[in-house]
Order: sequence, then C-alpha cells, then structure tokens
Amino acid sequence: MFRTALRNVTAHKARLLMTVLAVMLGVAFVSGTLVFTNTLSNALQNSSAKGFDQVDVAVTPKGRASEGDTIGELPELTQAMLEDSERVPGAASVTGVVTGFTALADKDGKLIGGGFQSQGGNYWGTDDPRYPLVSGQAPSGPDEILIDSETAERGGYKVGDTIRMSIDGPVLDPRITGIFTTDDGNVAAGGSLALFDTATAQSLFGKQGTYDEIDVQAEPGVSQAALKAALDGALPQDAVETSTGEQLADEQADDIAAGMSGIQQGMLAFAGIALFVGTFIIANTFTMLVAQRTKELALMRAVGASRRQVTRTVLVEAFFVGAIAAVAGLVAGIGIGAGLRALMGSLDLTIPAGPLVVSPGTVLIALGVGIVITMLAAWLPGRRAAKIPPVAAMSSVHAQATVKSLVLRNTIGALFAGAGVAVVLASTTMDGSDGQVPMGLGAVVLIIGVFILTPLLSRPLIAAASPLLRVFGVAGKLARQNSVRNPRRTAATASALMIGLTLITGMTVMAGSLQKSIDKMAGEAIRADYIISMANGNDLSPDVERTLRDTQGVTATSPMRNSPSRIDGETESLTGVDGQTFGELTEFPVDSGTFTIGGTDVVVDTDTADRHNWRTGSEFTVNYENGDRQQLTVAGVYEPNEMFRGIMLDAGTLAAHQSEPTDMLVMVKADGGVSDATKDRLEEALGSNPAIVVQDKQDLSNQIASMFTLILNMLYALLAMAVIVAVLGVINTLAMSVFERSQEIGMLRAIGLDRKGVKRMVRLESLVISLFGGVLGIGLGVFFGWAAGELVGARMSTYELVVPWARMAIFILLAAIVGVLAALWPARRAARLNMLAAIKSE
Repeated sequence: MFRTALRNVTAHKARLLMTVLAVMLGVAFVSGTLVFTNTLSNALQNSSAKGFDQVDVAVTPKGRASEGDTIGELPELTQAMLEDSERVPGAASVTGVVTGFTALADKDGKLIGGGFQSQGGNYWGTDDPRYPLVSGQAPSGPDEILIDSETAERGGYKVGDTIRMSIDGPVLDPRITGIFTTDDGNVAAGGSLALFDTATAQSLFGKQGTYDEIDVQAEPGVSQAALKAALDGALPQDAVETSTGEQLADEQADDIAAGMSGIQQGMLAFAGIALFVGTFIIANTFTMLVAQRTKELALMRAVGASRRQVTRTVLVEAFFVGAIAAVAGLVAGIGIGAGLRALMGSLDLTIPAGPLVVSPGTVLIALGVGIVITMLAAWLPGRRAAKIPPVAAMSSVHAQATVKSLVLRNTIGALFAGAGVAVVLASTTMDGSDGQVPMGLGAVVLIIGVFILTPLLSRPLIAAASPLLRVFGVAGKLARQNSVRNPRRTAATASALMIGLTLITGMTVMAGSLQKSIDKMAGEAIRADYIISMANGNDLSPDVERTLRDTQGVTATSPMRNSPSRIDGETESLTGVDGQTFGELTEFPVDSGTFTIGGTDVVVDTDTADRHNWRTGSEFTVNYENGDRQQLTVAGVYEPNEMFRGIMLDAGTLAAHQSEPTDMLVMVKADGGVSDATKDRLEEALGSNPAIVVQDKQDLSNQIASMFTLILNMLYALLAMAVIVAVLGVINTLAMSVFERSQEIGMLRAIGLDRKGVKRMVRLESLVISLFGGVLGIGLGVFFGWAAGELVGARMSTYELVVPWARMAIFILLAAIVGVLAALWPARRAARLNMLAAIKSE
C-alpha cells in the first residue's frame, strides 16, 4: 500500500501541482513572518544591548504610589545623588543622563526623523564613551549642538552649519560643533539624536540641576551585583531604584520581543487565513483524485485491502505532497523574510544590521503546518472513499450523493448559520469590548454554516445568471450546467474566494463608516478654524498659545491641557481650557445646566457625572497633581464624544496647581475663516517650526483618511495571499474537471462545438463560480461590517453605516477577473484535446 501511494503521487504530478502551490504559499507566509520578525527582533536586541556596554548599574527615580487622596510627584535625581554615587566603592565613572524630545529640521525646514524618534540628550564630556566623535568638538553653551552622523547625512549638515530645532515650541538655531556615532536604537530605526552640554540640556528640558538617570560603570574586577549593593546602601531607597546593566538589557529584550509579538501575531493571522483557504483546495483536489480512482480503489478492496489501508494510502499521498510543499514554502519564506527586511530599508525604515535568523522552531513550524494541514484536508476524502462498497464503486452507484446525506448537510449548515447570526446579533447589543469576542466567534460559526450550505445556495444563485449566459448560446448553457453538476465541488472552489472577499469587504465597510463618523464628529464638535499641535504628539509650550493670541487676524484661542487628579479616591483626568473662548471654539450638546467654565465652575460629561452621581450644582473636592485641594462646582453636564470628554475647568485655575503647565493642543479661530494666507501667517508667527503642525478641519480629516487608507492597503496586501490561493483553487478545479470530462468534451467537439466554443464554455464556468463566491463574500462582508459598526456605534454617537458601493463594484469586478484569469490554462487545455483520443478515454 505504501508503494501504491508513492506511485499515485508520481503519477499525478501535474494534478497535484496546484495543491502544492496552495500549501506552499501559506507555509511561505508563516515561515516568512517568523524569519522576518525573529531577524528584526534579534537585530534590535543586539543593538540595544550595545547601549548598555558602558552601564553596569543604572539609578532611576522610584515611582511613588498615590498616598491617600493626593497625587505624588516623581522623585528627582539630584546633583547630590550623582556625587554620592561617585564616592561609592567600586564605581569607576558616573554619568548623569538627561533626555527629551528634540525636533531637528533639514535645510528645507522639514522634520528629520519620525517625530517620536526625534530625541535629545546631554553630552557628558570629550571622553563620553557613549557617543564617539567623528569630527568637531564637544558643545559648550546654549548655542552649540552635536548631531548623529545619520542625521547629518540625511539633512546634509556638516560641522559649522547652523540647524533649526525645537524642544517644546520656540525655534532655536544652534551651531553644529561636532558629529558623533551611536548605537542608539532610535537612530538605527531612522530617528535623530541631538546632544547639548549638560547644563543646556537640563535647561532646555526643564530639569534644572536634576537628571533622568544616573549611569555607573564599575571598576575592573567589581561585579554588577556588588556595585548595585553598594549604591543601594549609599542612596535613599525611598527615592531611587537601581538596576544592573544585565537586567536592563534583559528587560529591553523582553520589551522588544513583546512589541514584535503583536506584529508577528497579526501577520500570522493572515497566514492562517491563506492556509484556511488552502484547505478547501486541498480537500477539493483529493476529492477529485479519489473520485477519478474509484474503480482502482474498489479493486484494491476486492483483492483484500481494508478500509484503513485505503484511507492510509490517501493520507500517505497527502503526507508527501505536504512535505514537498512545506519544504518549498520554507525556502520561499526565507526569501520573503529577507525581502521584507530589504523593503524596510528601501522605505527608509532603517533597522540595525544583523544576520538572517532561521531558528529551528521556524523550520519545525513550517514543516508541521504544511504536512498537518494537507493530511487533515485529505482525511475526509480518503475516509469517504474507503466507505464505498467495492461493488457500488465498480458500478459508479456512489456518484450521486444520497438524499439523506444532503438533508443532513443542509440541516447542519442551517443550524450553524442560524447560531452564527444569532450570536453576532446578540453581540451588537453588548457594551464595547465585551461584544468583540462573541462577535468574532459568531462570525466564524456563520462562515462555517454558509460554507456547509454553499452547495444548496449554488443552484439558485447560479440559476440567476442564466439569462446572461444564454447570450453565449450553447457554450453558456453548458457552462451553467457544468457549474451546478457537482455542487460540492463548486461550493469548495467558490468558498476559497468567498472568505477573502468577506474580510476585505467587512474591513472596507468599517473603515469608510469610521471615516465618515469622525468627519461628522469633527464638523459638529469643533468650530475652531485651526488646531495646532506638536508633530510627535508631545505637549506644546504655553508660549505657543500666547504667540497665537497676539497674531494678526486671530479672534479667539484656547489651549487644552491635561492633568491627573484624584476625586473620591479615584484617578480622574482634568482638562484645562480658556473658559471665556472655549464655547466659541467648540459646540457640545448640553444635557443639563450651562456650558460655563471659569473660576471654580466646571463642566463634566454624562459618563463622569453618572459615575460620581453628580448633577448640575453638585460640589466636589479635587486633589491636584501637586497635592493641593480645591472645591469645584458642576455648572453643566454635556454629551461627550471621542474628541472631548471628562472634567473641563479653566486653564488658569488648573495652571495654579501645576509646576510646568503644557498644552496638548491649541484651538484658533481666525478673522475670515480658513485660507492659505491665514495658515501661512500662523506658521510664520510660530517661526515656521518643523515640530509644530497647523491643521484645519479638512487637514485633520485627510490625516485620518490617510491612516485608514494606509491600514486598509496593508490589509489588502496581506489578504491578497488568500485571493492568490483562491485563484489557484479555481485553476486546479477547472483543470481536473476538464480531465474528468475529456470524453464529454471529445463528444462535444465531434458533434460540432469548435475550439472557441470549448474555451468559452470553460471560461464562463470559471466566471460563474468566481462571481458566486464573490457575491457570497461581499454579502457576508457587509453584514459583518454592519454588525461591527453597531458595536462601535454604542460608544460613538456620530457613527453611521457607509456602504461603499463603488468599491463593492470593484470587488465584483475583481471576482470576475479572477474567474477569467483562472480559466486561461484549463480552457486552452480543453480546446487542445485530441477529439478521438478524448472519446476513447475512460
């Protein structure tokens, strides 16, 4: 039986090729994902570990928990602590570290780096081992700066040039005194790093006389653990905590691994979709192969082979097919991993240099996935073939499914589909995240139910296309009959495309609906003409709002600043605004009271009011971040949205209890509204600062739209794998169907159907099957998009369903193109069949 299985594999090489390709693509995606993420993780970990070469023990502020009803401030690392660390036995050198956001502009005034990776720090001295100088000298004073060599190259700078920069708003123009190299991971990832002398860094980052971290290097022969123990004894344990360089490296490695885990899981999910689609192709292929060898298998049963041996023969074939596909997929996956790393480099998403990582786990997973998926998909056809009595197989009595089996299949499918719909609908009534898991489970159950019912659905849906097929005469009529001749095969072929289009359509509906809802929210809630914010999302200096207030043509401004607080033992975020102008710049539906902000009068959203059992006129005590207490009065309760919510009070009231007030953003209303001239005037007033973004509501909408578009395009690219596998499935099904119908095609040729007619028949059959899968996929996708929107709509009052009819038409066209392309080779093969040889074939 083993030799028989091997012979069958070698005898059907061409027929199994598409199955091998389908499995190979899925395995390639899995192994490519693992190779890429492991390579990237290893490179980042090695790069970050280099950053701790000069750190044996790091001293950092100890986070102090809130005590009672006050908000504790983070302890500071003082100059005295640094000097105490220097005197600790075993300490060879001590470095005080200061860091903060620093935006650098290129010579065209545009931000260098990725915003969040634009960092600044202090240069400890000419012998600072962290940052070896390539050229120039150490900075001295507020007008001098060092930049890393990557930034110098990207910006076209050299020693002696001036460079525009910003810390928290104001523009500075220091002179570049030196260029250095660094192993900093942010720089390796495409960011920038600027260094100042320590006093300047402390002043710029608002940390006069203090440090963010104190790094201590041990003398030769002193272990990190011994140095840590000595520092623990010399420094106040209630204010600081110490960590060895090895601990920091391990923690950063764990953080990198955790960060890569999300990327890996996302990509593996799409690989799983491709493999899931591939199972339909594998099962379809083995069903047809087994059906073609029915008499052969019946003869084997007649001469003594048991049912288990017949099933085992099919599984052995599947094992070899899966093994070949898995090995090919692993090799292709290694190439995909290398290609993704090269692609990141071409997109200026620099990653540290390092070897391509192909771990034993990746190899085992690739082989296991390919072999197991193939054998599981082939088990049912093999078992079904083994159960056919030899006499029935010889006489082909088994050819048609029994009424009992069809009733059972349709009943099970209806139960699954009904349960899936019920669970999805029930989850739409749940609150936010509580409904996500039930909805996902319901969606899976519904898809399984629809797949089981697909043979039943194929007849009426394909019959609906009959009027169009009649236009093509005899070829069209034959194509319709061929499409419904074997409903199970048609269903399995169409289902592969259905799954891909379900996901694509669902995500498109959700993205379009969210975009429309956010646009509506911004239009209804914001009456300001412009929103000013930092490019990296950091806070603005209050000087920005004061500058804008004095700018010609500006009629109203208001900052928005956040501050933590404690109220009734709970942590609450306070939002400070200009009480006199905020109402002019925004518009909120007021549930009760008035939208009045000023002094101790505040407004709160309905959720916060309900949580604390407040109403208009209620008084409560707030504990500010600096520990001060004050009694505030609720002047009004408003309806929140995704942009504005929480407790709002006057910015002046809040600033009195903040050590360093900063603004999240500034809203501006200008005389004459939005215009290019006004925007230019605002940017010029801010010094044409590359770190500050001036946006009107349309700019905000475009920014959100670009984010959705980017995410959608990435998802489309990943789901393209499933569509490619579906195309292979259609090609495979048609090719094997042509082989099965060789005699029939020969007879059609003999009675007058020419080669063009044969090609047209096969192409129309492929087109009908693909459109059938496309219609099912788009219908399910719209349903899932609506259901997910209902879940989102519970938290977003402006949410409304948007059905992208134009894109759905494109998806239908895509399904049609898939059908036409998939039929090219099978149609050509059918038309080239020798008429007499085909008639004599069995």
